[in-house]
Amino acid sequence: MSRINGFLGRRDFFKLAGVASFAATGLSCNLLSDNKQTVVADIPAINPNPLSANAALKRLLDGNQRFIQQNRQYPDQTLKRLQLVAKTQYPFAAILGCADSRVPTELIFDQGIGNLFVVRVAGNVASEMAIASLEYATAVLGSQLILVLGHRRCGAVSAAIKNKTLPGKLGLITESIQPAVERVKLATGDLNENAIISNVKYQAEKLRVSSTLEQLIRQNKLKIVSAIYDIDSGKVTTIN
Repeated sequence: MSRINGFLGRRDFFKLAGVASFAATGLSCNLLSDNKQTVVADIPAINPNPLSANAALKRLLDGNQRFIQQNRQYPDQTLKRLQLVAKTQYPFAAILGCADSRVPTELIFDQGIGNLFVVRVAGNVASEMAIASLEYATAVLGSQLILVLGHRRCGAVSAAIKNKTLPGKLGLITESIQPAVERVKLATGDLNENAIISNVKYQAEKLRVSSTLEQLIRQNKLKIVSAIYDIDSGKVTTIN
């Protein structure tokens, strides 16, 4: 199996992508003292209990209902669970969410250790690294659902609407959201609300054109769903 800089080569990666419900010990790597090259620790093992995209989405929304009703079950948070997933991981869903501190992903879905593969970045932007991480979660770990989760009163979206020059690397975030803002500038209603919804849809579209994710979608091994989190009520609502 070929490796490039310690990772699976392109051909071998797509072999993995073509096999349903793979899981791995994760991106935990061993450091080779002789050449300081990192390698994937183990070859992926087949997930014994894959969860379909629809079942995964229902599990997320059911957990969110428990969170809203303050009836949380705190699943998979025991020491036994910690020790179990230390050996391998089978996250039932992957989430691309905002880094906003008011949107703690596992808490709002009432999930535990090893349940979710979470990528968080300001504005829930589908950057190249975010896409690569989600390709790993799906093609290798076997998650069949990616939830793109935006939230109301998102500061990154508000900054993109203002379209002002920002210091440092901050402009990279707003530039990645700007196309979504342009789509709704002339729409009726609240511009900020419209832009938040447009941004979630836009970032989901960026994921769908990834060759790896697009292939899994065609094979009915992956679904990408958009959703909005209300930071006032705690409710997650899926959108079309």
